[in-house]
Amino acid sequence: MHSSAFDMLPPRIRRALKKFGSDIALARRKRGLTIAMMTERLGVAKQTYQRLEKGDPAVAMGIYAMAIFVLGLGDKPFDIADPSRDEHGILLDAERTPKRIRIKKEPTSR
Repeated sequence: MHSSAFDMLPPRIRRALKKFGSDIALARRKRGLTIAMMTERLGVAKQTYQRLEKGDPAVAMGIYAMAIFVLGLGDKPFDIADPSRDEHGILLDAERTPKRIRIKKEPTSR
């Protein structure tokens, strides 16, 4: 069973979350860790961790981040939103940069 939040997501995002949860499950198994070991390290209930491995969007981002950390998959899981890596945002900034800078003349007083 999945949360109602799952039903509200676009299909592409649902698939991505399912894959992400599945990838975490595979990484856990490759490291020889049981679900019980992960729940202890993450400080969550077994049901919460099982929902994480299914890609449930109702699981808090912090729990996903901690799972990534515990599995050694990276210490900066949310760099994806780093402004320096935002190619679209960088292009938008470049488009907004003025071509010329004009100094406004102050009115002369008489």
